[in-house]
Amino acid sequence: MKRATLLSAALACSLSAFAGAASAAISGDVVKIGVMTDLSGVYLDYAGKGSVEAARMAIEDFGNGLPGKKIELVTADHQNKADIGSARAREWIDRDGVDTIVDLPNSSVALAVSRIASEKKRISLITGGANLRHTNEECSPYIVHYVYDTYALANVAGKAMVTQGLKSWYFLTADYAFGASLETATADVVKASGGSVVGQIKHPLNASDFSSFVLQAQASKAQVVALANGGGDTINAIKAANDFGLPKNQTLVGLLMTISDVHSLGLKLTQGMKMTDAWYWDLNPQTRDFGTRFFARMKRMPNMVHAGTYSAVLQYLKAVQATGSDDSDTVMAALKKAKINDAFAKNGYIRADGRMMHDMYLMEVKKPADSKSPWDYLKLVATVPADEAFQPLSQSRCPLIKK
Repeated sequence: MKRATLLSAALACSLSAFAGAASAAISGDVVKIGVMTDLSGVYLDYAGKGSVEAARMAIEDFGNGLPGKKIELVTADHQNKADIGSARAREWIDRDGVDTIVDLPNSSVALAVSRIASEKKRISLITGGANLRHTNEECSPYIVHYVYDTYALANVAGKAMVTQGLKSWYFLTADYAFGASLETATADVVKASGGSVVGQIKHPLNASDFSSFVLQAQASKAQVVALANGGGDTINAIKAANDFGLPKNQTLVGLLMTISDVHSLGLKLTQGMKMTDAWYWDLNPQTRDFGTRFFARMKRMPNMVHAGTYSAVLQYLKAVQATGSDDSDTVMAALKKAKINDAFAKNGYIRADGRMMHDMYLMEVKKPADSKSPWDYLKLVATVPADEAFQPLSQSRCPLIKK
């Protein structure tokens, strides 16, 4: 009996010590999440304040999942400049103890920030950036590419359009890393599917006038004019294309469009356009619930970046909860073991190269007469399974992948 008492006491001490160690595993008793986004520029509606609010919603929904610990949210405007994003990332990590950096619209900024975060063993949850390099040449044990990438955008939209008989393509491309990556990926899909690329022209980020670019695209007489840009640039390019009557004789395709863009332009200018999407608020009860709650706060429906940011933050916090630690290696191991089922994805998972695998969707913008309520803008054309939408692991150039 005495021996049993001693064993019980020893076990109690051991459990107490383990609990203390787990408690101490969260540095400073604070989990800090940094949303680095565009709060003033071309991607303001695409990510911006919506991403910040989505992250805040995830923290609120997580609730008291870390008793005795704080969860802090910090935000920054990278102004679409890699040097500003890099400087803020260093401050966040070295001075402020930020554990993970989320969102990162603008691939040039995302690449620069994720390099710094990886060097310092901090997790980048890229929900706004699109460059395929994140899971290829520049993949890292600390990067998760969450929402979409240029391969998926190209693969879903490009293949579908060529299959419909639209075989000659002209690209109007943003002149930075994202635009080049999206154009290259789409051109490869078009050619592989039996189409051709008859030309392309580059425009500066946040261009003020698209007239000359649209006129050159119109003169190409290509069946498809593909917009390899995003945010305000996509909106302004579509406006200019309609001003010059381009959609009357050529098919305009937004390779990266969201419901935010459709709302800004209106159905009259966007009706009939095809677009690749990772998420839509009216897909199922969970998406509608998240969309309704987001709308109550922001007075607009969320897009795929906002929903992806919500999911990424929520899943990160669940991994911290499961491991009792904010150590990046420990958290990443838990993230890569988890099945992701939430308002953003069903049966999602994070692959060895950091690609978050989930279904993608081919959507069509409704005609004004078919829209029954505010924000009822899109109809589902096809659901593309994750393993068909994203680059196969066998093609990955990620050095983490053993072949």
